[in-house]
Amino acid sequence: MEIAELAVMYGGTIVGLRDVSLSVNEGSLVAVLGSNGAGKSTLLRAISNTLPLHKGRIRKGSIRFDGKDITNARVDKVVGAGIVQVPEGRQVFSDLTVAENLRAGSVTMKGAARRKLAEEHVMDIFPILAERRGQRAGLMSGGEQQMLAIGRAMMTSPKLLMLDEPSLGLAPLVIERIGQVIRDINATGTTVLLIEQNASMALSVASDAFVLELGEVSLHGPADELAASDRIRELYLGKGGDDSSATAALRSDDRVHLSRWTA
Repeated sequence: MEIAELAVMYGGTIVGLRDVSLSVNEGSLVAVLGSNGAGKSTLLRAISNTLPLHKGRIRKGSIRFDGKDITNARVDKVVGAGIVQVPEGRQVFSDLTVAENLRAGSVTMKGAARRKLAEEHVMDIFPILAERRGQRAGLMSGGEQQMLAIGRAMMTSPKLLMLDEPSLGLAPLVIERIGQVIRDINATGTTVLLIEQNASMALSVASDAFVLELGEVSLHGPADELAASDRIRELYLGKGGDDSSATAALRSDDRVHLSRWTA
């Protein structure tokens, strides 16, 4: 995906994004970091074309996916192109069971055999969902609901999986597990665009990262270089650098070590 000089307005007066350009190569895992109000969710809304629901619009710029211009494309066309978003706050169907939530995610897929294979793949990624398939989603923990939300998105076998703040409100050990799952999904060939405030987790799993500040890209580059930069440490990691429990767990001996975290 290639985003070029994207500018977004809300209500004709509020600037959401200012000339944002970024690329997500096929098979990569790209993180977009930023605090509240930086423009992270606006970026996802522009890609999925849900801006009109929030009284926003693309003022200029373009979004291309698989070589095709999808700027302002209909939502169903965006999904049909293979782009699926996991919303902030999980937003599972609390009154439906796990299995029913997953089936809801596969409504665009044709053929019972394909849907069954997709469900088996999701259950392999998230064994807990197989155990809880008959349980109402609203009775699951926050971490389990996040896994269900990701699993529901994976039911479409997306080319690009967009995750909006998947660590929000979760305990450090659960964040570690979510980070590992995101890395595993990417390793199977799914391209991932990860929107996160938790820089420790995001930079530990991503290959490249962009930092949004007040609607503009202020920094970008390989995730390991950004993780080592003083500015990122001061803004997002604190004086202790990458010593948060989530990142420390990802560095443990029973995890795949990324070169940027090797001592």
